Amino acid sequence: MAKRIDVTDLNVYYGSFKAVEGVSMTVEPRSVTAFIGPSGCGKSTFLRTLNRMHEVIPGGRVEGKVMLDDQDLYASSMDPVTVRRTVGMVFQRPNPFPTMSIYDNVAAGLRLNGVKNKKTLDGIVESSLKGANLWNEVKDRLAKPGAGLSGGQQQRLCIARAIAVQPQVLLMDEPCSALDPISTLAVEDLINELKSQYTIVIVTHNMQQAARVSDRTAFFNLKATGEPGRLVEIDDTTRIFNNPSQQATEDYISGRFG
Repeated sequence: MAKRIDVTDLNVYYGSFKAVEGVSMTVEPRSVTAFIGPSGCGKSTFLRTLNRMHEVIPGGRVEGKVMLDDQDLYASSMDPVTVRRTVGMVFQRPNPFPTMSIYDNVAAGLRLNGVKNKKTLDGIVESSLKGANLWNEVKDRLAKPGAGLSGGQQQRLCIARAIAVQPQVLLMDEPCSALDPISTLAVEDLINELKSQYTIVIVTHNMQQAARVSDRTAFFNLKATGEPGRLVEIDDTTRIFNNPSQQATEDYISGRFG
């Protein structure tokens, strides 16, 4: 189910402003790739191009190519909604639908896709909550509001909602930044379990987290405020943290800037 992502010479614009310039990389299936770098360097913007979420912002557009296996995500025939169904996303702050129950939060995407059979919905809701390591905590209160869960449980609920529609890629934009340490550990453990089935890309400001959860790490930077963000290097996480090929990467990881 997991798929490989190949990005070639990608530029990202908001109107006339070039936010990200010249990114080329490969994201391997069934692995975790972390994006690190100082604030404003374009890592979250670039992440959103991988499922065309940047297009919801007026003036958002790209130049270059993003391939999901043999599919061009920016082909004129490609429906952005189909892309977002294939490439799911979990945001920085947990965002369960506040008026929906735990069950309905997980089932929402399925119903939008036309799944109506109660037995089918029940099975996928249960398997998705189990996949998000949340089932045992909520199985007796599925009809209660999702917004009534703790922050860490809400984020795992959002992950369950994302995997319920069976994506091939999961994008996570700082998924633990609003969580306490115990909840963060639960989400990190879940990421390690999910990578056997999905291609996972995570943006994080926490370099220890990148070192703990990722197989490969990409370092983004920008020359100056107002300049476009660029990919400095991408490599195996152990190499990035122990022996990076670029001085700027070593300076960032060692805390000299950022």
